[in-house]
This record gives sequence, structure tokens and C-alpha cells, in this order.
Amino acid sequence: MKCVVFLLLPHAFSLALENGLMRTPPMGWLAWERFRCNIDCKTDPHNCISERLFMEMADHLAMDGWRELGYEYVNIDDCWMAKNRDMMGHLIPDPERFPRGIKALADYVHSRGLKLGIYGDLGTHTCAGYPGTTLNRIEQDALTFAQWGVDMLKLDGCYSSADEQAQGYPKMSKALNATGRPIAYSCSWPAYRGGLPPEVNYTLLANICNLWRNFDDIQDSWESVLSIVEWFSKNQGVLQPAAGPGHWNDPDMLIIGNFGLSLEQSKSQMALWTIMAAPLFMSTDLRIISESAKEILQNKLMIKINQDPLGIQGRRILQSEDRHAISLHSLPRTAQFYRGHCL
Repeated sequence: MKCVVFLLLPHAFSLALENGLMRTPPMGWLAWERFRCNIDCKTDPHNCISERLFMEMADHLAMDGWRELGYEYVNIDDCWMAKNRDMMGHLIPDPERFPRGIKALADYVHSRGLKLGIYGDLGTHTCAGYPGTTLNRIEQDALTFAQWGVDMLKLDGCYSSADEQAQGYPKMSKALNATGRPIAYSCSWPAYRGGLPPEVNYTLLANICNLWRNFDDIQDSWESVLSIVEWFSKNQGVLQPAAGPGHWNDPDMLIIGNFGLSLEQSKSQMALWTIMAAPLFMSTDLRIISESAKEILQNKLMIKINQDPLGIQGRRILQSEDRHAISLHSLPRTAQFYRGHCL
């Protein structure tokens, strides 16, 4: 059995995007891992990417105790758009799957005491082939999102060059701030550039993004979780100092409640994401989630540690092949505790 111990230590990283958002790791629900790009609303109306799906998830976040624990974002991913922009060049949602539009969906989500996140892609097309945001469309799309009442933007990087990404990600940050609406900004830029210096400048990222994807997309398997944890641990000397209030490394979604993890593996993912000060974005079906998965995701101690206001990311300090898991905590506010967890 392999065991790892993570240690939380202070660091001196001080630069950050000053939009006042995400001072602790963001929490919420994201569609992608569970629902992917299912657009077949005729034969699968309950699970297709549609306003109905996001309204129902908002209902469950509000009714089932998630919101009070901090799970406040309802995030749309790819495949929400129409296949073409409108005559004025604006992004528009698919009219059959989002007949009332994104503004109405945002209003509904807000009425539940929640926030709406949306997906875009810096490039000619999104990863699934929908209209992308090219450099000349950045200001227009940022303003569209603000007018709709969006609270968060995830900007992917399919179908763009390294130079376009170097221009576009900072440009979108500036454009979002210029709208006057507080919109949290998730950048996929590092994941497209290998996640490490010199291709990735984490000082710059902390000044333009609230969170960023560093590594591979998570899949619904324990092997995928392990590969992410190992990569983050191997490169923690670079990654740990970059994280802090308002600017977070993002190892991707929590897959707890789906099909690929056992109960103990689910507990492990929650504990490890907690210690890494990772964003806690669930991607499961909240309408049918099991009680055991719900208990893990709603664990108040894990959430309290993850939401430590000092925002210090844990480090792995010991890796053992023959020890059982150990766990030792001091008060989260001191940020002087460590956590051991078996993988």
C-alpha cells in the first residue's frame, strides 16, 4: 500500500488577480465529466446539455444542503452554443436546448442563491466544434457574458496557437474586468503548454486568472486520479507557491458519485483535493447521487480545511510503500497541519 503525507507550509507568493473573487478555492458543480457533450434531447431529455439540466442541478444545490456548505457555482461546459454566431457576430445558445436563453438561466440560478458559470474557447472552435473566441472577438464575447449575468468563465484552448494563447488569455482577463461585472476567470492555458516553466509563467497567471487547469483532463477512473496526484506532487515545487487566495491550481473535477471510484477511492480523492487547496467542482448527477457519495462531498471537516482563508496548498513530504494512512491536523486557520492519506 502506498501512503503519502502532505504538509501545509506558508509561502511568500503575493501577486494576484485583483478582482476580489475566489479568495478561497471555488466550489460548485460542473457538467462535463458526467454529461459530456450529450445534445440528444429527443431520446435523452433528462441528461442532455440543456437549460432543464442546469435548472435541475441548481434546484438540488439549493435544496439538498450543498449551497450552505459553499457549493455555489452551476457551470456549463462545452456544447451549449448554436453552431453559428448570430448576424451581429454574437455567441448564442442552441435555441432548442436553451429556448429562454442564457440570461434567463442566469436569472434562475441567481434566484436560487447560486452563480452561473459558462464555457468558451480561445480559438476558431471549441473542443467539440462549436464557435470559438478568436482574438478579434474577445471584447465582444466578454461583454455578452456580462450582459447575460454570467459569474464565471472557463476559457479552453482548443484550436489556437501558442502565440494566440499568449495574447488571448491576458486579453480576455482585461476584457472581463472592463465589463464592470465581477466574472471569475478559469484559464486552461497551462494545460496546453505542458503545465511547467519556461512555457508556463505562473507569476503572470496569478495576475490574470482566478484558477487554471495545469494538467490532463480527469477521467472517471482511479488511474486518472492517481496520475493527476502524482504529477502535482512531482512538480509541487513549482505549483505550490503559485496558489493562494484568488489564484488556484486546478487538478480538475471531483468524480465522486459516478462509476469509476470505489467508496475508499472516493474518500481519497476528496481528501487529496482538500489538502491541495483545489477547487471543489463536482461532476455527478445530483438528482440520483448515493448517500455515501453525498456524505463524502458534504464532509464539513474536509470543506473547512479546503476553505482555509490562508489558501495554502499542501505538499507531499513522505511517500511510503508499507505504512497505513496517518492523519494529523491542527486548526485550519493556522495553516500548520499536515495530512497523510493512502493511495
